[in-house]
Amino acid sequence: MEIYQIRAFVTVARLGNLTKAAEALSLTQPAVTAQIKALEQSLGVALFDRSGGRLALAKAGEVLLPTAESLLVLGAQLKSEAQQLQGSLHGVVELGVPSEMPDFLRLGELAFAVNQRLPLVELKTQTLPAATLAEQVSTGRLPAALTIAANPPRGVLWLPLRSVRYRIAMPKEHAAVLKRGGWREVAQLPWLDGPSGCHTHLLLRDMFERHGLSPRIVMQHDDQANLDALVRAGAGCALLREETALAGAASNDFIVWGQARVDAMLGFILPYERASEPALVALSSIIQTIWKPRAAITPAQL
Repeated sequence: MEIYQIRAFVTVARLGNLTKAAEALSLTQPAVTAQIKALEQSLGVALFDRSGGRLALAKAGEVLLPTAESLLVLGAQLKSEAQQLQGSLHGVVELGVPSEMPDFLRLGELAFAVNQRLPLVELKTQTLPAATLAEQVSTGRLPAALTIAANPPRGVLWLPLRSVRYRIAMPKEHAAVLKRGGWREVAQLPWLDGPSGCHTHLLLRDMFERHGLSPRIVMQHDDQANLDALVRAGAGCALLREETALAGAASNDFIVWGQARVDAMLGFILPYERASEPALVALSSIIQTIWKPRAAITPAQL
């Protein structure tokens, strides 16, 4: 059993097509087929069901796929860490990010860690809507991204980092609506939205669609990180991260509707076919270290 055979198995399983897998691996289709057959012989099980002229994962393939993916990541991490020790990782690594506050995304910590661990690597960030981030990563135009979504994007490797909850924040003059109304009345209030495809736009649309409604959009603003300032100014209602919404309500800047909560997840995504590249493995390792849950400080430690 060889690592290149495992890579062929994972690539075909994820792309669902031998031709696409061969292109992604820069191999011929017969070469990919031969590698998979050799792996099946080594394991003693059939990984794919080839009956009826189709190619689908067999039961054994479904069971072994997560382990195979983990082996690829571990192998790439071993290679990456060795290269880091040699100081050989260099060049530019692009990272897509959603429109959110840099502190929330911990971009300062990330830049510092990359500079410390990968001194010859330049990190270049690009702010894009969530839908665009997922599309560009899945097609390989962007090597990696941080994104916020209610569900893991399809066609990419998804590493969840933390949960994110959003709340409805609205100017104080709409308090009377909350006392006598419900979802229909809230939908008729003036709403602030982000560009089509951004995470808050998708979450806002889905939230109201569950009630058979659409919000009355009065302004579309491409800077999602500063929507709270517009709510504070009375421009309209908006979905804000819970910590931002509750802080504004505590300061009496605006009010928060207690009936609505929208849950999503911040995650790191990268293309399956590039997940083993040393620079991306190193970046993934750094990001997971930054977002690793921290142990609570006990009084004895203070």
